[in-house]
Amino acid sequence: MFKRVFIIVLDSFGIGEMPDSAAFGDSGSNTLAAIAKSSLFKVPNLQKAGLFNIDGVTCGKKCDTPTFTVGRMKELSGGKDTTIGHWEIAGLVSEKAMPTFPNGFPEAFITDFEKATGRKCICNKPYSGTKVIADYGEEHIKSGALIVYTSADSVFQIAAHENIVPIETLYEYCETARKMLVGDLAVGRVIARPFTGEYPFTRTSNRHDFSLEPTGKTVLDKLKENSFDVISIGKIYDIFAGRGMTENYRTVSNADGMQKTLEAAKREFNGLCFTNLVDFDMLYGHRNDVDGYAKALSEFDAWLPQLMAELDGDDLLIITADHGCDPSTPSTDHSREYVPLLVWHKNIKPANLATLDGFSHIGETVEEIFLKTEKEKSFLSKL
Repeated sequence: MFKRVFIIVLDSFGIGEMPDSAAFGDSGSNTLAAIAKSSLFKVPNLQKAGLFNIDGVTCGKKCDTPTFTVGRMKELSGGKDTTIGHWEIAGLVSEKAMPTFPNGFPEAFITDFEKATGRKCICNKPYSGTKVIADYGEEHIKSGALIVYTSADSVFQIAAHENIVPIETLYEYCETARKMLVGDLAVGRVIARPFTGEYPFTRTSNRHDFSLEPTGKTVLDKLKENSFDVISIGKIYDIFAGRGMTENYRTVSNADGMQKTLEAAKREFNGLCFTNLVDFDMLYGHRNDVDGYAKALSEFDAWLPQLMAELDGDDLLIITADHGCDPSTPSTDHSREYVPLLVWHKNIKPANLATLDGFSHIGETVEEIFLKTEKEKSFLSKL
């Protein structure tokens, strides 16, 4: 049986619209198909793994003898954001979508938040993270007012120049907002978005997410309670509000996340290593950068054999995503898409699992591996 499981989430790597995508405004979205058209898209290792053999994938060249067990997963939760996508991977389905604010947050809340922080707020609209600092950055510097904005996702974001609002102070403001955003205002994440420099401003790597605590027990909680290791790499710790982790390693880029995952693979532990590679979403999906997204996936593809070389017969590797973010559509927001499931271990007999209802197939498989409890959605018996 497996001693170590590695889950790598390629943040926003969707592989095609779900049946209900129209209800989310995402008809025709297909992140994989969009980036596959780029001249920078070179993924020979994922092709051999069977990425293009997955049901519904029509781009790329299928592999006659895939090396991974593959499938696609349909999200059951009522949304398309990072938080509920990861929660569902960990076994927690959120039937109700987290609140969004297409017209900005209620004035009463903004007034209360201004009183709590002692600073005025500007913007309070859905906005692109890079455009909002371009449009409001100089006003913020002159007035000291906080740039408050949201998106199509369930988020409350605060942008501030590091010379105007010190990082720790910005984090304190976010913690204040997190405590205040309850009930009908309980967004999935409050996000600190610091930036620096002069116009055009540059966002820094000091972003920090303050997530809503999971509404139920996840497989991470269960593993920790049973004395297994749970290693968080990237923003996993933030997404689960720190729950269920035994170790936490923050990252500043995909390259950093891949390096820290490789370091974890080189040492002994008994349990789960859970990695999120956020650049796909943050730097390329949301910025409609098709070539950048394609290049980033190609870099992951080139790195993948290094990780696999460090894994032994008692290690299991799972590669997946949490939602889509098609960089070729006019929207800069997430898209409601199927996500890939790519599973490998040294003695695997590759299979096609077709379409699985729910990202929670992953969490239930992990739970069955370590806690020896038979789970309805586990695909362990097929590995």
